[in-house]
Amino acid sequence: MRFFTFLFLLISVTLLAQKTTKYDTFFEKGNGNQSADYYQTIDYYKLLAKDFPTIIIQEMGLTDSGEPLHIVIFNSDKQFNFGDIQKNKAVVLLNNGIHAGEPDGIDASMQLFRDLALSRITVPKNTVVVCIPVYNVGGYLNRNSTSRANQDGPEIYGFRGNARNFDLNRDFIKSDTRNTKSFVEIFHKINPDVFIDNHVSNGADYQYKLTYIMTQHNKLGTVLGDFLNTEMMPELVKDLQKKNIETTPYVNAFADTPDKGFAQFFESPRYATGYTSLFNTIGFVVETHMLKKYEDRVKVTYEYMRSAIDFTDVNYLKIKQLRLKNEEQYKPQKSYTIKWEIDTTKTIPFSFLGYEASYKKSDVTTGNRLFYNRTKPYKKEVPFSKEYKSVKEIVIPTAYVISRGFWPVIELLKSNGVQMQELKRDTLIEVESYRIADFNTVNSTYEGHYLHRNTTVTTQIKKLAFAKGDYIISTAQKGIKYLLETLEPEGIDSFFNWNFFDTILQQKEGYSNYVFEDTATQILKDNPNLKSEFDTKKQSDANFLKSPEAQLDWIYKHSAYYEKAHLQYPVYRILK
Repeated sequence: MRFFTFLFLLISVTLLAQKTTKYDTFFEKGNGNQSADYYQTIDYYKLLAKDFPTIIIQEMGLTDSGEPLHIVIFNSDKQFNFGDIQKNKAVVLLNNGIHAGEPDGIDASMQLFRDLALSRITVPKNTVVVCIPVYNVGGYLNRNSTSRANQDGPEIYGFRGNARNFDLNRDFIKSDTRNTKSFVEIFHKINPDVFIDNHVSNGADYQYKLTYIMTQHNKLGTVLGDFLNTEMMPELVKDLQKKNIETTPYVNAFADTPDKGFAQFFESPRYATGYTSLFNTIGFVVETHMLKKYEDRVKVTYEYMRSAIDFTDVNYLKIKQLRLKNEEQYKPQKSYTIKWEIDTTKTIPFSFLGYEASYKKSDVTTGNRLFYNRTKPYKKEVPFSKEYKSVKEIVIPTAYVISRGFWPVIELLKSNGVQMQELKRDTLIEVESYRIADFNTVNSTYEGHYLHRNTTVTTQIKKLAFAKGDYIISTAQKGIKYLLETLEPEGIDSFFNWNFFDTILQQKEGYSNYVFEDTATQILKDNPNLKSEFDTKKQSDANFLKSPEAQLDWIYKHSAYYEKAHLQYPVYRILK
């Protein structure tokens, strides 16, 4: 009898061990410094989806690599229709490997979904967890051991650029890549309440294994931003401390080292959480520290996701209600900030865990090098600035009007759920018109663009004829912040600044000086007020007086012959 009892126990233990081993991840089977490749990652989720009815995996559009973008969904109710899910539950979206040399979240998320499926951790009842296993598929297929020169592990990882060498975390507003277009489809399909983008940091050395970026609360909106800043983020920090994980906001240092203090990182809409905030989604970027062991980085990434999911599950109704309330701040005729800057008058002390730093003679170059002394850790207060202030506001119009000819912009707007009405007939409309007054352009290409900045406009109210097929876009819709950030040319990541309207910057017609001389003579003769203005400018502007070419061009640009399209911004504002 004892023999059979022993045999039964042995078989039971063996079966349990086999079951446990079956769901070990590639990372867990290795030496703590190895990361699963793309195919191992997808195969693992397919195994979980096959064995557990609470998990499914779906293909959701292509990436630039030609491989599909996947989502994996965990729902304890075994129900996966997001139309129904959004009525009753919160949704947390996890994004991994946007920089494919930073795979911490890829390995951590596999463990997370496995542990949810096996109920090894608290299973959320009010929250559905969605994961993009590998976002930068092309970069993750391009595996190497050298491109992250400052990073301690894993042994092999992917490359930062995607299959077309785009940095995907600069592509969200412009959507040059298939990866981003597929992400946009996923994002609007699942409408996440909370978004987490997993990364590894660069920069200074310090004691923390985990740093984070939360959506900049000022630009998120007072309702949702205040909740994030004063309730959610402090609770996440406390929960991580209970797990013996100390954290700090991402160390965006004022100087070479953190000793002089640091500022909250401002993620404009080109970045993942800057984009998701336009639709009132709370966003976090997990930034583990590059010089910490890979095994430790994976662990703290796992725990951050757990803490965020647990908090969301308890507060899911409040988060969903605040998202809706946050939308109410953005209505026609109200003010909207399109330019922010750090408010240095609101710096607060932050208790920082760092290392003493100094400079010593370089063993390589003829100069001095920065050296962090890990034998001399410190804890001291440093200044931290996390408040931003408005430096440029616009009044939200009732609607925008855009010519059907600018179809690339129209397609991007539609892909982001923007509703628009097509004019059924030629129509005369009173609008506010922008002309581009000034802008600067970078000297070298940035993510495939020659990005504009410091754009300014002049405005004029006029009645203009718009053609059948042009579009009127009401601002009274969920995508209002997306509209404002993309269509207001002075916004940091506006479509104008990303070169979508560069054709208006080039004159298409001109003149031959010897021919236009006679025309210019007649123009001044027929327009005495213009001649008076011309003479005054010659008297007051020495450079203008010395340049016959500039004088002739001035007359041309003040005549009916100058083309109206030059510098005329082709998106118009309806104010009433």
